[in-house]
Amino acid sequence: MIEIVGLSKRRGKRLVVDDAAFTAVPGRVTGFLGPNGAGKSSTLRILLGLDHADSGAALIGGRPYRKLRDPLRTVGSLLEGSGAHRSRTARAHLTWVARSNGIPKARVGEVLDETGLANVAGKRVGTFSLGMGQRLGVAAALLGEPEVLVLDEPVNGLDPDGIRWIRGLLRAYARAGRTVLVSSHLMSEMAETADDLVVISAGRIVAQGSLSEVTAGHASLEEAFFALTAPGHPSRDARSTP
Repeated sequence: MIEIVGLSKRRGKRLVVDDAAFTAVPGRVTGFLGPNGAGKSSTLRILLGLDHADSGAALIGGRPYRKLRDPLRTVGSLLEGSGAHRSRTARAHLTWVARSNGIPKARVGEVLDETGLANVAGKRVGTFSLGMGQRLGVAAALLGEPEVLVLDEPVNGLDPDGIRWIRGLLRAYARAGRTVLVSSHLMSEMAETADDLVVISAGRIVAQGSLSEVTAGHASLEEAFFALTAPGHPSRDARSTP
């Protein structure tokens, strides 16, 4: 389980995450939605130990990321592309990640097959398209066969076939009883993929619940999203005391 508890973060004078609280539970795909600058990336960076909160907690299986014994075996993540050096081949990058985390080398071939990269495993990452780079990032996230997946905009750059593939992957992961938290700007895709939704705007969680609960009273997820994140919405404009 992922637990975000009273999380707050300031950057200068700006409160970028404001007392955020939500959970992502095993067996379900949780979509994390919000406009640019809403606090999604800051929340995910804190969750993955890349940044510090001013208050509150971000927990994976009851522990902060930095206290996980085998992080890549517990949580697989994709933030801001694959993170691979452009001069390395896809196979070399994944082999390095596997070796540095004590993961059997055999997993490299398995995730290359699973992500559709087996035929380009010997190519340098610098020659990859954006979509291929996203597939490589997902491959790295899957290496440790983690119980939790945290993916930020995983369909970015993917063609329709790739989008369908990632949708199937996320659903299969959840059906296996694992936890999936995925952020996306694509409302139509989240409507097809997510079981639960968390909507953040101006640093605050403005809605959370099942897809049907969040969209209740609206013709679509897109309509609900724009209503919830519009200036003047009570949940959006409420503010905690600094």
